[in-house]
Amino acid sequence: MLRIYHNPQCKKSRAGLKYLQDSGVAFEVVEYLKNPLKEKELEKLLVKLNKKPAEVIRIQEDYYKQNLKGKNFEDHEWIKIIIQNPKLLQRPIVEKEYKAVIGDLVENIDSLLNK
Repeated sequence: MLRIYHNPQCKKSRAGLKYLQDSGVAFEVVEYLKNPLKEKELEKLLVKLNKKPAEVIRIQEDYYKQNLKGKNFEDHEWIKIIIQNPKLLQRPIVEKEYKAVIGDLVENIDSLLNK
């Protein structure tokens, strides 16, 4: 089953959710701001995304601009930063058993759908 990590306040996340709803597939919604990811969950998600933690950071977030911009962190440090500041995570992320995609472009979700 698919899972979408969703922020209802985000236009792109809402578009990804609607795309899944319109596709007719079964999926689970995880509002990750209300139910933050644990460190191991984020690590597994990054493997499925095939991305480093720094590659899933929303650099347009105020917190990033004020506190993180221009700084270098190790992967494990980025993971801790994301866990403590979940708004930094790009969204939506749609996950399947062995793969995940960032659905900021809804077409990215197609690779997870059995079309």
